[in-house]
Amino acid sequence: MKQFIITIAVLCSPILVLSQNISGLWKGTLFNDSTSQSLPYELFIKKDKNKYTGYSHSWFSIDGKEYYGIRKVKITIANDGKIVIKDGELIENNYPVVPDRRISQLNVLDLVDANNEKTLAGIFVTNSTKQYRELTGKINIQRVNSFTESSLLLYLQKKEAKNEVATIR
Repeated sequence: MKQFIITIAVLCSPILVLSQNISGLWKGTLFNDSTSQSLPYELFIKKDKNKYTGYSHSWFSIDGKEYYGIRKVKITIANDGKIVIKDGELIENNYPVVPDRRISQLNVLDLVDANNEKTLAGIFVTNSTKQYRELTGKINIQRVNSFTESSLLLYLQKKEAKNEVATIR
């Protein structure tokens, strides 16, 4: 009987993830394997008509100067319950050079709900191009309820995306 219950729980776990709402603001870190750096990372997810969309905000440093990029992201939930986030259009940045449009990041994350704290954790990979090699690493972000310290939401509120932010408050 115990084995039957475990089997049912394992088979139903993707359904549980599919039924959970992942909308909101997520903050944490992105760990880059090649530089061994933990970098700040924010993700804003919105659900509209059973479809997820969102924005990501990432930072990195070169020679002590901080650079950032804000992207639209496409979000899907795979059949196995993994949350798949793919970079879309780069909408704002202060990069020192014009970024290659062909580079994008793919995140494959698990939703973990422990002690009423929701976490998205998993891996990321960027694609390689003729000029750049792929990067890999890990992402660990927690859902946050306080929006006051979010530079991503401050940016979105200043831009035309105000309606998207207002829907989760």
